Amino acid sequence: SVAVAGLGGLGSNIAVSLARSGVGHLLLVDFDLVDVTNLNRQMYMIPHLGMPKTQALHDILMQINPWLDIQTRQIMVTSENVLELFGGWPIVCEAFDRPDQKAMLVGTLLSQCPNSIVISGNGMAGLGDANDIQTRQKLRRLYVCGDDTTGSAPGAGLMAPRVAICAGHQANKVLQLI
Repeated sequence: SVAVAGLGGLGSNIAVSLARSGVGHLLLVDFDLVDVTNLNRQMYMIPHLGMPKTQALHDILMQINPWLDIQTRQIMVTSENVLELFGGWPIVCEAFDRPDQKAMLVGTLLSQCPNSIVISGNGMAGLGDANDIQTRQKLRRLYVCGDDTTGSAPGAGLMAPRVAICAGHQANKVLQLI
């Protein structure tokens, strides 16, 4: 059982990798709708435009494996609802875009959900060397995947290849832990 928080490029790629690898119980959490700017690095397609990301990804995953047990929550994650959303999940993949949201979720999970392992993505923007993306154990219950440095900047935004590589690292760590 794995929860994925944030269903942008990183989260949608993680969920697809987990579904294709046989992880049968997923929680998908995001508040956003699919828009045209998502199509360059996320799993969504033109027919998904305007749909909640939770619904669109649910539909994609059910086409991959109709026997999956998928729960969805279309909600913004806040420090006030982290325990309610993720408290019963043994592994939570953090896949938010914004650094402040990443920090809030990771910090709250580590402090409020003592039975959850957190796998976070950090540093995957641009067109840098794919081999710079690594998985590192930072704390007993925290793994961070990425290059730890590369943030999104004008002309060096989130690009499909490095996002997919980082998502692959997160999904791989989930499978190792299971």
